[in-house]
Amino acid sequence: MADNVTSLFRTGAHSPSMAALARESGEAGPVDFCIPCNPYFPSPRMMDELTHRLRDIITYYPSSADTITAELCNLLQLPPQCVAMGNGSTELITWIDHLLVRESLAIPVPTFGRWTDQPLETGKRVDMFPLQESNGFALDPAQYIQFIRSRGTRAAVICNPNNPDGGFLPKQTILAFCDALADLDLIVIDESFLEFADAENEPSIVEEAVMRPNVIVLRSLGKNFGLHGVRFGYMVANPGLAGKIRSMLPKWNLNAFAETVVFMLKDYGAEYVESLHMVRRDRLDMARQLSTLPGLTVYPSQGNFLFVRLPVGAEGTVVRDRLLTEHRILVRECGNKIGSSSRFVRLVVRPQEDVRRLVTGLESVLYGTTRRGAAVPELSQGVGYSSGTAAVDRLVGSTNGQGYPGLAGAANGMVQQPQPVPQQPQQLPQQPQPLVAAANGMVGQPQPLTAAQTRGTTGMPGGLTAIAAPGQPQGFPQQGFPQQPQAMPQPQPVPQQQPGGWPNTPGASNGAGWPAAGGVNRVG
Repeated sequence: MADNVTSLFRTGAHSPSMAALARESGEAGPVDFCIPCNPYFPSPRMMDELTHRLRDIITYYPSSADTITAELCNLLQLPPQCVAMGNGSTELITWIDHLLVRESLAIPVPTFGRWTDQPLETGKRVDMFPLQESNGFALDPAQYIQFIRSRGTRAAVICNPNNPDGGFLPKQTILAFCDALADLDLIVIDESFLEFADAENEPSIVEEAVMRPNVIVLRSLGKNFGLHGVRFGYMVANPGLAGKIRSMLPKWNLNAFAETVVFMLKDYGAEYVESLHMVRRDRLDMARQLSTLPGLTVYPSQGNFLFVRLPVGAEGTVVRDRLLTEHRILVRECGNKIGSSSRFVRLVVRPQEDVRRLVTGLESVLYGTTRRGAAVPELSQGVGYSSGTAAVDRLVGSTNGQGYPGLAGAANGMVQQPQPVPQQPQQLPQQPQPLVAAANGMVGQPQPLTAAQTRGTTGMPGGLTAIAAPGQPQGFPQQGFPQQPQAMPQPQPVPQQQPGGWPNTPGASNGAGWPAAGGVNRVG
């Protein structure tokens, strides 16, 4: 039975569905650290209401997409002509590729697989900009712009935060990036996980996107609302771009569950805001617990997941399979993500009791019954499927001319690969223990990591300039990229719950308690 379950991972670019795992194992689903979903929403009260209305939901046709979109826009205070809703963000990515990407698309890797796979499937050239492990997978916007100019790419994508590493760029940096590339056919800012970020009060650029000729912002609903099975997401752009996508979507592309949830949201705004605060709190605690494991490197994240490098010698497919079969824990091994390798796993933020179970499972799999003296697992006998590192060289090489020598080796953490730059220690507010990234099991050599040290809060390395388009002035727009601050900004403490919800949270309520458009708690 265990072989049948683990065989589900041996094909395809994504993990098997929870339904497939349940069918193959004949058991209830494992503890899910794989699918990046909000574990605190819907609230029990909202779930009870959905259960009560189940028969009507599955019996009758939904309203048209225009009706559902109008209700969402009323909630978000966005003009309906600037919004298109899709049956999940992947439907919108598909139509963006078909209608708006003419010949080439640039994307940093590793990232969400559909941004590389979809254009490749339709014969486009995908220019992959490798994020460097030695720099903590942080995206350097100026170098990315230089790469786009050198390749002559006509469309560019940034995922903010990025999946799988959780890398984040501040709002003004994103806007400067868009302005520096205003001559491109298209720029997509994928904000699917931005609801979970707390590095800025108002990090979204949706309001600015509607005034730009070539910018689309993509948002998710299923991830943020903990309802991946309800396929719904939306994009925001100027009326011309949004209307072009909307005109190609079927009249009933949104299902009755999506309609029901959208029309219920106005009554559950305060509970949704609270769920986001709980995820952000748990992200800090989970990173702290994982960072105590020798040899495990935890990268800073602004998503609802953590990107983790396994100790030297650990093979991600083996760790994943043993966690699933021996401990009923499901994790996302990242060997089939372009730009990553099987040395890395992505772990979704979950409540503290689940994290304790994960840590116990990792201790058993990585070190045996104790952390001292036990060898980490090597590749087991009989594993006949690729961890994905060959795909890194093949796909990057085929789309970027000569490719990037050493990319696969860098992703695999080979001997010559520099280690992540140690962070400076800083006191965590309301956090009694420092968040330690124990690098490669070096006892007594902790690398402190704090919530403030998230990518995007430190701005852009100085001295880098973009290559302007022909006829454009050199350098960045007048506002420029943020300069390196003199001191790290302090993270915002999680507010204590007040009677009636979260009234003291910026952007937390708007009239009836729903997040105001443009704030950190915008629906997404």
